Amino acid sequence: MPAKSKSQQKAAGAALSIKRGETPKSEAREPSKHMAESMSEAELERMASTKRKGKPEHVQRR
Repeated sequence: MPAKSKSQQKAAGAALSIKRGETPKSEAREPSKHMAESMSEAELERMASTKRKGKPEHVQRR
């Protein structure tokens, strides 16, 4: 699933870093921690690799 906003893409990149052991979990923010626990590495990879061009900074929740 591609990221819908720049913020979501950045959080996915941070979560991927946690998942791979490159960043300690204690240094990450809550959304990234939750994403690292609930998504597979492949899902995070797809979301983090989304192009940022044309994406809004944030998307309103419904």
